[in-house]
Amino acid sequence: MNSRQRILAARVVTALLAVFLCSIDTSCDAARPNVVVVMVDDMGFSDIGPYGSEIPTPHLDALASNGVRFSQFYNTGRCCPTRASLLTGLYSHQAGIGWMTTDQGKPGYAGRLNEQCVTIAEVLQDDGYFTAMTGKWHVGFGHGVTPWGRGFDRSLNLPAGGLHFSNQTGSKGGSKLFLNGNEIAKDDDRFDPPWYGSDLWTEQGIKFVDEAIAQKKPFFWYLAHVAPHFPCMAPEGTIAKYRGKYMKGWDRLREERYARQIESGLIDENWKLEPRPDDVPAWDSLSPEQQTRYDDMMAIYAAMIEEIDKNMGKLVDALRQRNQLDNTLILFLSDNGGNAEAGVSGKYDGDHPGDPHSNVFIGKCWAHLNNTPFRKYKHYNHEGGIATPLIAHWPAAIKPTTNKGGWITTPTHLIDIMATCVDLGAADYPSGVNGNRIVPMQGQSLKPLLTGQGEMAERPLYWEHEGNAAIRVGDRKLVRQGVKGKWELFDLKDDRTEQNNLAAQSPDEVVTLRKQWRSWAEQANVLPKPPAKKKNKAKSKSAAKSKLTKSNAQK
Repeated sequence: MNSRQRILAARVVTALLAVFLCSIDTSCDAARPNVVVVMVDDMGFSDIGPYGSEIPTPHLDALASNGVRFSQFYNTGRCCPTRASLLTGLYSHQAGIGWMTTDQGKPGYAGRLNEQCVTIAEVLQDDGYFTAMTGKWHVGFGHGVTPWGRGFDRSLNLPAGGLHFSNQTGSKGGSKLFLNGNEIAKDDDRFDPPWYGSDLWTEQGIKFVDEAIAQKKPFFWYLAHVAPHFPCMAPEGTIAKYRGKYMKGWDRLREERYARQIESGLIDENWKLEPRPDDVPAWDSLSPEQQTRYDDMMAIYAAMIEEIDKNMGKLVDALRQRNQLDNTLILFLSDNGGNAEAGVSGKYDGDHPGDPHSNVFIGKCWAHLNNTPFRKYKHYNHEGGIATPLIAHWPAAIKPTTNKGGWITTPTHLIDIMATCVDLGAADYPSGVNGNRIVPMQGQSLKPLLTGQGEMAERPLYWEHEGNAAIRVGDRKLVRQGVKGKWELFDLKDDRTEQNNLAAQSPDEVVTLRKQWRSWAEQANVLPKPPAKKKNKAKSKSAAKSKLTKSNAQK
């Protein structure tokens, strides 16, 4: 046998040995999965079918039925911090974005992803993944932090959000669009204008998937929808389907969502539905004209949810046609709870509200419905601000659990998505990059929960945003509204709707949890906080006078 024959023989033996080892080692059964993370913007906890909504979401329903649903998954309560936490696997202040994208002069509030963090894209890219993102970026674009500079091979992105139509006007109509690092016209022929955003982000992402397949690489795709964030707008044909369907009003619709949530096993029937806030009027107290106005606002919002769901179907079909669906983990979630900005009245401006030239905010009344059955909204650390749906679909590894008790109830958080990707991608999370120390991952892999093999260790979870703060240890949650707010204590096993404050009867526990939260806050760059901005007394007096004049005019 000559040397060439010996080499060939050795290769045959090696190959046969690999086959044998794989036959006894289940980790060899499947290639590293593709990962698609789909995040929507300003969608409430109960706004899709599997979580109690009356809005038809058949494609998300199918993903949930053939995958798993999480009942206690958490975000940070606000868009920028959530994006920072999801992308880096850190608490948002550790990544440099404790608030929004303004640099406030403190490490936790730099307004951009810092050099002490890495993104999922950077980690997976180094281990052979093709990485892509489409949609809303909003983690420091104005400071030079870009998708193409933080690990994404391909990207079609807005610096922030708010743009839904190619011909949109108004405050967000001037938003710039970037394709693979180059500014591109919104009406560029490659996008087949006119377009609606949910279609654009999905269709361009599918093109990026085709590139990954051509290169024979597993892919990571971060699809960051802009919908249903204000200004709320959608194709007229979709809006028309919902006009009149919200004349039932928020009181009755909330009770109906609550009943469906109990029936599905999502919530415990002993958790009391959070009462309608004092400043939200009873639906029946409104005039017919007011009811029609509010009905149309929610019809626009519902249309945006339908457009998202339609595109989830488009995404799944594309993966199936390319024989990629079985070994693709799809995660679907929201960046914060329903948005009560613009208050009780909301906004309903334009000749044709809902079109590309209008300005609609659904406001507090409908946000109260969006977050059924919880308290508070976006910005806050009560459950209505930080609880999100999470649907996971991965046919190669997930065994569906659709029975009433089939919810994954383990408390989980955005910080776990990085750890999951590192685990499933067999990737190496770095301790340092370019001479910068990288903060260790804060989360745990969701793989044991997804596959039903193994368990996640119990750990505390923490939150802070705009002085709102919370810590959860086991089923006990300490939460505060505002820097000067009083701490409230709840047992989430018996009272996840946060109706029974136990602080007065458990003062020692409050002290212990508060100290634990502060220790974390000092370590995670939550503290020191930037100094509060001084109010301009002249402007404050003028604003107060204007508000009084407006109030008198409405009486």
